[in-house]
Amino acid sequence: MTPEAALQKQIEQYRQMTGEQRLAIALNLHEFACNIAREGIRRQFPEATAEEVERHLRRRIELSRP
Repeated sequence: MTPEAALQKQIEQYRQMTGEQRLAIALNLHEFACNIAREGIRRQFPEATAEEVERHLRRRIELSRP
């Protein structure tokens, strides 16, 4: 299967889902991305507390907004 065909199949599957199912996927992806960012922050600041990691994460999210 080509990448283009795979993308079309994925889009078709998303269209068959309910809004709630698509929202759940989006929220799971957001949490996954936040967890990856947290790991990066912990590597960058190994002495940071959990609260400091969350502050760094919120700052990164704020900086990414247009």
